[in-house]
Amino acid sequence: MGEVREKGKIGRNHHIDAYTMFMAGGGIRPGVTVGGTDELGFSPAGETMSVHDVQATILHLMGLDHEKLTYRYQGRDFRLTDVAGRVIKPMLA
Repeated sequence: MGEVREKGKIGRNHHIDAYTMFMAGGGIRPGVTVGGTDELGFSPAGETMSVHDVQATILHLMGLDHEKLTYRYQGRDFRLTDVAGRVIKPMLA
């Protein structure tokens, strides 16, 4: 009847270190591939990008400086890209 799993290891968290994203239009360079994975598609290979980098790039394409865009929560200013994030220049047209 199925396999017994250890608590804390249950879930669909396979390939959690690498992901694929398709972006088009809005200033994205057509036909470009940025980044890569190993031959199994499991781990990043070469230069890595974070979610903060993707957010910074999208904000840049919208004409916003991600380092200046802040929101106030419980009396403290936060950035969407936290203290990280860089614009992924090879993606830009």
